[in-house]
Amino acid sequence: MTPRPESSGSQPEQPPEQRRTEPPAPARKKAAVKKDTAKKAPAKKTAAAAKATAKKAAAEKATVKKATKKAAEKAAGSPLKKAAKKAVKKAPAKRAVVPETTAPQPAPPETEIAVSPAVDAGDRERLLSGTHHAPHSVLGAHPVPGGVVFRAFRPFARAVTVLSGGLTVDLHDDGDGFFSGLLPLREVPAYRLLVTYEDTVVETEDAYRFLPTLGELDLHLIGEGRHEELWTVLGAHPMTHQGVTGTRFSVWAPNARGVRVAGSFNFWNATGFPMRSLGGTGVWELFVPGIGEGELYKFEITRPDGSKTLRADPLARRTEVPPATSSVVTSSAYEWGDAEWLERRAEVPAHRAPFSVYEVHLPSWRPGLTYRRLAEQLPAYVKDLGFTHVELMPVAEHPFGGSWGYQVTGFYAPTARLGTPDDFRYLVDALHQAGIGVLMDWVPAHFPRDEWALAEFDGRPLYEHEDPLRAAHPDWGTLEFDFGRREVRNFLVANALYWCEEFHIDGLRVDAVASMLYLDYSREPGQWTPNEHGGRENLDAVAFLQEMNATVYRRVPGVVTVAEESTAWDGVTRATHHKGPSGFGGLGFGLKWNMGWMHDSLEYMSHEPVHRRYHHGEMTFSMVYAYSENYVLPISHDEVVHGKRSLVSKMPGDWWQQRANLRAYLGFMWAHPGKQLLFMGQEFAQGAEWSEAHGPDWWLLDPHYGAEADHRGVRDLVRDLNTVYRKTPALWRGDTEPSGFRWVTGDAAEDNVFAFLRYDSDGSPLLAVSHFAPVVRQDYRIGVPDDVPAWHEAVNTDAGRYGGGDVTNPDPVKPEPQGWHGNPASIRLTLPPLATVWLRPA
Repeated sequence: MTPRPESSGSQPEQPPEQRRTEPPAPARKKAAVKKDTAKKAPAKKTAAAAKATAKKAAAEKATVKKATKKAAEKAAGSPLKKAAKKAVKKAPAKRAVVPETTAPQPAPPETEIAVSPAVDAGDRERLLSGTHHAPHSVLGAHPVPGGVVFRAFRPFARAVTVLSGGLTVDLHDDGDGFFSGLLPLREVPAYRLLVTYEDTVVETEDAYRFLPTLGELDLHLIGEGRHEELWTVLGAHPMTHQGVTGTRFSVWAPNARGVRVAGSFNFWNATGFPMRSLGGTGVWELFVPGIGEGELYKFEITRPDGSKTLRADPLARRTEVPPATSSVVTSSAYEWGDAEWLERRAEVPAHRAPFSVYEVHLPSWRPGLTYRRLAEQLPAYVKDLGFTHVELMPVAEHPFGGSWGYQVTGFYAPTARLGTPDDFRYLVDALHQAGIGVLMDWVPAHFPRDEWALAEFDGRPLYEHEDPLRAAHPDWGTLEFDFGRREVRNFLVANALYWCEEFHIDGLRVDAVASMLYLDYSREPGQWTPNEHGGRENLDAVAFLQEMNATVYRRVPGVVTVAEESTAWDGVTRATHHKGPSGFGGLGFGLKWNMGWMHDSLEYMSHEPVHRRYHHGEMTFSMVYAYSENYVLPISHDEVVHGKRSLVSKMPGDWWQQRANLRAYLGFMWAHPGKQLLFMGQEFAQGAEWSEAHGPDWWLLDPHYGAEADHRGVRDLVRDLNTVYRKTPALWRGDTEPSGFRWVTGDAAEDNVFAFLRYDSDGSPLLAVSHFAPVVRQDYRIGVPDDVPAWHEAVNTDAGRYGGGDVTNPDPVKPEPQGWHGNPASIRLTLPPLATVWLRPA
């Protein structure tokens, strides 16, 4: 960084020949002459006096014109111009060369000078303190009476020279980094600046000669909170503006007294880069020529109390690798290859299609892999196992890896831990080309308090609610978004669209919806304020979720939104325009996690088989409300961490029984109405809890490991469950329709047996029988319809290849005319111990 030279004041007195601004000198002298003449003239002139005055004025005009011409000729051939040309040759290759054009034409010298070229005291103070709302109105080149005034604010510069065609003019050093000069020109010319520092000379465009880069429509939509492509106007965008390449910076900070840009391009000193306020929208903007992709930056904000804070860009599309916190200027050059996938994905709604999800924590699935290395391995692995989708976490940038991405600071930036935004696009593209949909965890409920991020962004509550009781999240030490503020809703709605449109994401799993919906969530009486109707519902959050879902489904066909909502809120997956019994329209989600099913079924499975008869209802209760929403059955990361143990470790019994219980449970889960989600590592019965520090225990699948067959068998079962599932429409087409399910026996508590039929829309059935007792039951009678001539096993979780005891029904089973379980016919099966059997018409 070059130190700022000392200054003797804003307008140091120097002899005319020492002043660096040459052309204005005669004009200043002329003004002084006129002033003196005016003082000495009598109130009324005689005709002779008037004639004499006219001759004198004509002579002065000729003198000024001659002096101006000489000054221009002197400047054109001056040693300074030669030095400037020499500096241009030494300058970095990326600088443009000044075109040799005709020198600007001087203005008629008879125009009176009415302004001083220097920045006035008030503007000077505001620029120095970072509180100027309109720096472009002061800095740059402006027509004034007497010509064109040039003003530059270049802290630490030794000199600033204006280059325009063949004209080279030094600006006067006004001190504190300010430089100015008045040139007798007719209009503002095309020009560049030559800035001399202690150890370098830089030729550059003047950032303050450019018009705003944001249009009236953009500002209007931002002000109304309806700019659905907000990421295209706020943030940092490399662009060509008025024929010049550079980067446009823009940020919403309505409470700021001033905003400046700091970055690697100005040695993190923002003093000379003040932004302008664009009307009443609260948006600040600055086009900085000559910088582009890869530059680091932040916004220096002057708060209402005068203090300053350095903030990362809320709409940064790329960030540094944590723990570094700077935003990075970026643009995308990625060429997608998934057009066929995008055209096909909207053909069938998610709730009427096969939908089995493999949940992946990207940094730890195979530790050390980047996005591009993941693209080489993850699609092949998921495709081999037969899952239709992956759900990725964490995606958006976050400072603390242990938060798994649930405390976001970079809502528009894929985490830099694994690569660039285009690298992440490459991973999504690879998954699509393998026929796999991509969901991502999306966290619009809250954000962390990091002082460089969103918290009190411009010195006052902005993204968070201004009421501390509404802002502070009681469980996580974070801040909740102010969903009632239109600009904040716009920030989040546009963010949902951003991931879907810019990264081709196929679905958003929305985290912590319940914490958004209730004003009293985790709050005691007296810690929350009822809504306008006296209720506990957060009406602002309801409106936001409805707007987000409606907008996403309107703009991005084929995308699905999934709510992680743990209460009985009415209408989570109902259309937003359909009101329910509560009087609210639906929230508009496509799917909802069935947290009740997950808790109840895992509670049942944790009991010893001898005690399960007393908990039979925990497995059947889910069917009481199965069609109240469009459900996903989630065995997620939340169920295998923090002392909850891995899925297989939740099961009772010895090692064989634990695996048998797990296999039987997975068979029950895949047959139950609803979509499936399974977290990584559970597909091969990992015994240890998951840790983001080391990921799944892949060594369990090493052929040299003694128990490898046990783990490989479970993985083979998951593959077969997915294969049969995808080929059997009865298991997914009627997930949200009561006609797609019928109990055969849901009350065989003494036997620990559950049997039900799943139906396709054409009536084709699949029979699922789960037996959660550790004994073999021979000739167990199951009621069936009488229109199926024979049944055969499609899946038996006790098969030897899965690590089971291989108690199967190898031959087709024919119905007998004996009615049973309310059906006109029945079959007799051998039920394996701790197993689920699927049978299809032979």
